[in-house]
Amino acid sequence: MVEKLDGAARARLAGELPGWRLEGEALEREWNFRDFSAAWGFMSRVALLAEQQDHHPEWSNVYGRVRIRLTTHDAGGLSARDARLAHAIDSLSR
Repeated sequence: MVEKLDGAARARLAGELPGWRLEGEALEREWNFRDFSAAWGFMSRVALLAEQQDHHPEWSNVYGRVRIRLTTHDAGGLSARDARLAHAIDSLSR
C-alpha cells in the first residue's frame, strides 16, 4: 500500500514545487497556453508521464487552460507518487 505523506513532508512540498498549491489532500496547478492545440500537446506529454509512472491525474481542459489535481486515492491523500509526478510535469514546462 502507498503511504500518505506526513506533515513535515507536506510542508517541504511548497518549497520543492513552486506553482503548485496544497488544497486539502491534493496538489493543484493551472497552466495557460496560447490555444487549445498547445494545451492538448501539453496534456499528451503529461499523459505519457502518467502512464510511465502508473499514476494518473485528475484534470480538466478548457481551450488554452489546463488544471491538474494530484492525490493518491489508495493512500487517502498526498503521497510521494504525487510529488514525483508533479516534479516530472514541471520538467515539461521548463
